[in-house]
Amino acid sequence: MRSFFILAAMLLVTISSFAQDGRSIYQKYSDSENISAVYVSPAMFKLIGKLPDIEMNDGEVNFFPIIKSLTGLYIISSSNAGINAQLYADVETFIKSGKYELLMEAKDSGEAVRMYTVGNETTVSSFVMVAKDGEETSFICIDGNINRNDLEKLLAEQMK
Repeated sequence: MRSFFILAAMLLVTISSFAQDGRSIYQKYSDSENISAVYVSPAMFKLIGKLPDIEMNDGEVNFFPIIKSLTGLYIISSSNAGINAQLYADVETFIKSGKYELLMEAKDSGEAVRMYTVGNETTVSSFVMVAKDGEETSFICIDGNINRNDLEKLLAEQMK
């Protein structure tokens, strides 16, 4: 019986070590050669959230309502041919391991963009975008408690 619990514990540790999230993908690739990486921490979003609302009347999209609700932003852009396939595979594994829903997919002449979210009817807790464009692969993961109506409004404004 004791050996069963030890085996079960080892199995759980092994499975969790293969689990991916935005942070682990960022950490795995951010120091690689020919990689551009950006991370914005929860502390930065808290700081931005304390600023008064900023109105943007010059035709630009107002991201401020969404920015205040974010807890993490991870961006990886790779032009490293040796890493691109593995980065894309890791993102696909990450997407399949969660309860992500495909929002949009666009393909054209070997280029592909996919956008996913996870959440419920009122809140989006994570947004992921992965893109392959010739010799470049990009990954964006935004975590937070984003009001779904605010996100839909922002996307509608962007599509105008």
